[in-house]
Amino acid sequence: MKLIIGLGNPGKIYQDHRHNIGFVVIKALAKTCRVFLKKESGVLALSAKIKIKGQNVVLAMPLTFMNLSGIAVSALLAKYKRDPEDLLVVCDDLDLEFGRLKLKACGSSGGHRGLKSIIDSAGSQNFSRLRIGIGRPRKNMEPTKYVLLPFHKKEKARIPEILEKAGSCCKMWAREGITESMNSFNRRDR
Repeated sequence: MKLIIGLGNPGKIYQDHRHNIGFVVIKALAKTCRVFLKKESGVLALSAKIKIKGQNVVLAMPLTFMNLSGIAVSALLAKYKRDPEDLLVVCDDLDLEFGRLKLKACGSSGGHRGLKSIIDSAGSQNFSRLRIGIGRPRKNMEPTKYVLLPFHKKEKARIPEILEKAGSCCKMWAREGITESMNSFNRRDR
């Protein structure tokens, strides 16, 4: 079994924010797979179980705020008796241009507080992460404010394309693993 967890902040006031792109990817995957995300028993998360080419996969969105994502993620890992290596976290990235995907097998949080919370709670950096570029703020804007802004009109027009690529990346990761997925999705020409 694999776990694909999108990061974001719960609540309607946050749903269209840049920081919630991980939630948007999970919702799109659930819709594509014709499942509904429901409250996970004993865990602070919404989840759904799917199959990708015979591989059992849990899609999930923590119900904790971004900076406390590790609480829900570590509880999901424990509930399904999985190691961090069976986890793919989908999140936003300020350091990538808008719409670019970057898949990594492991590593530090890179300053992302949701990833830091997961690393601290799981006690490991050895989990895959799919970072989705949300672009950088203007020079006079603080990043913490920028991530809580909605996408601009031109960016919103590109969201379906980004969701399709991110969904394909998540499915390939579940089917074929991290190496093949990185080789396919980290190329700039994609």
